[in-house]
Amino acid sequence: MGFVQIIFWLLAVGTIVTSALVVLPPGGRNPLYGALLLIVSFFFISGLYVLLFAHTMAILQILVYAGAIMVLFTFVIMLLNLSKKELGDETKTLAKGLGIVAVVAIGTKLIVMLQGQTLNLTAKPIPEGFGGVDAIADLLFHNYLVPFELTGLLLLVAVIGSVVLAKRTL
Repeated sequence: MGFVQIIFWLLAVGTIVTSALVVLPPGGRNPLYGALLLIVSFFFISGLYVLLFAHTMAILQILVYAGAIMVLFTFVIMLLNLSKKELGDETKTLAKGLGIVAVVAIGTKLIVMLQGQTLNLTAKPIPEGFGGVDAIADLLFHNYLVPFELTGLLLLVAVIGSVVLAKRTL
């Protein structure tokens, strides 16, 4: 196994573990721990982008998700300042039990499905310009211009709504 494959498996396992810990204890019981674990998960995903030679996506992952969005989430969580009493005691519900059964069933199905398959882990050639600024800009501003503009409009409405709500409480 080569150096790149070892790095890939470390990043992949790190992504899965930290993503699972976002919803499982201790992250699932404390919103701040969950947000911090999600930031770590975003860094692992960024490392996977680097292995794909999609350096622009790796930087955007860190700047946009781990930087801007998670700072906003962390700010809101800290602003709410929820105590253990407000978070409540951990409860065992039917939905959680069904979720565990569903995960086990899907995992079992995946294992059964993959038993007859041979995994081809050979690398395929990366298309020219993959993950670069030109390729992303071309897709974003030609193929996905309307969703991009609608997302900007949605964010503008959210900012205006936040300002109106904040002004009302002052």
